[in-house]
Amino acid sequence: MKTVVHKANTRGHANHGWLDAHHTFSFADYYHTDRMHFGVLRVLNDDRIAAGKGFGTHPHNNMEIISIPLKGELEHKDSMGNSSVIKAGEIQVMSAGTGILHSEFNPNDDQEVNLLQIWIFPHLKDVEPRYDQLSISDIKSKNGLKQILSPDADDEGVWIYQNAWFHLGEFDKASASTYTIKQKGNGLYLFVVEGQVFIKDYKLEKRDGLAITETQIVEFKVSAKTKVLLIDVPMFDL
Repeated sequence: MKTVVHKANTRGHANHGWLDAHHTFSFADYYHTDRMHFGVLRVLNDDRIAAGKGFGTHPHNNMEIISIPLKGELEHKDSMGNSSVIKAGEIQVMSAGTGILHSEFNPNDDQEVNLLQIWIFPHLKDVEPRYDQLSISDIKSKNGLKQILSPDADDEGVWIYQNAWFHLGEFDKASASTYTIKQKGNGLYLFVVEGQVFIKDYKLEKRDGLAITETQIVEFKVSAKTKVLLIDVPMFDL
């Protein structure tokens, strides 16, 4: 098993006043030659958007875009006619395909929204754009890993045009877990949302990440009050 640790304080950081963003991989004005992507995982942003602020209408194409709010709410509008509010406990996905315009806005005037925004390169280009959103409150369970994204529309969670799987674990007590990578040759990116994760000789803390390759089975331990996101993705050269 090969591993590369990304400590939280080594991420790119941009504070625009209304937006306080941390970038695990190169994004916008943050550029790091060793952090361009992890396989098909291109972006992992930890965004905090101030009350009443947001991103104006902007385009995307040929990208799978996943948003996971951790706190607060985010209003979404797009050129397909979708208009909705996504909140903590839900997951949103857009397949941008041939092209889509959308905006994201914090509709509350008294609290910020904190979300993870994740971009995945698709295995199919120029597909018809699509949007989906669902609650993951009934998918996730305490002290275990639950799938929240996959390549299969009939499987648990949302789906995308890529052989990728996301699992979310929430633990209220110290536990040990084992994850089996879904597809041979895939890598696993482990991101600590809250708490502590112990794997190999690493003690990973809040917002630390660990890139894992050349293994099929990953064993780790967590402390109490830990939330961890596992991102299982193809390791194709791009």
